[in-house]
Amino acid sequence: MMAAAYNGNRLYRSRKGEVFGVCQGIADWKDLPVGPIRLAVILLALSTGFAPIIIIYLLAALVVPAEPEGRFRDYEEDISSRYRETRSSTVNDLKREFDNLKRKVTGMEGKIFDEQQDKEKEWERRFRENR
Repeated sequence: MMAAAYNGNRLYRSRKGEVFGVCQGIADWKDLPVGPIRLAVILLALSTGFAPIIIIYLLAALVVPAEPEGRFRDYEEDISSRYRETRSSTVNDLKREFDNLKRKVTGMEGKIFDEQQDKEKEWERRFRENR
């Protein structure tokens, strides 16, 4: 059975599930293992004579939207596999990203410092005018 994936509080059919992704999607949505959910669906199907659960399952497959492509989870899996394959390039990528972030923060701090100095100069000017 295919799965739905968790995106905040949204239920999606998973693109990595077995049949339409409904069970996997419910598991991801509620942060549960998919095995017990699939087992529950199978046991309900056996106990109700298949038709009701199959109809409900197919309706869920039609109503629940498919998981959007390029989700964070896929990105996370790509990064971890790439890390295992090329550790040195990953370290270099992380260093480069850190340097970019450091440069951005330094720029923001500079702007804040300049604004504070401008405000101080303005207050000093006002103070001198009001003496």
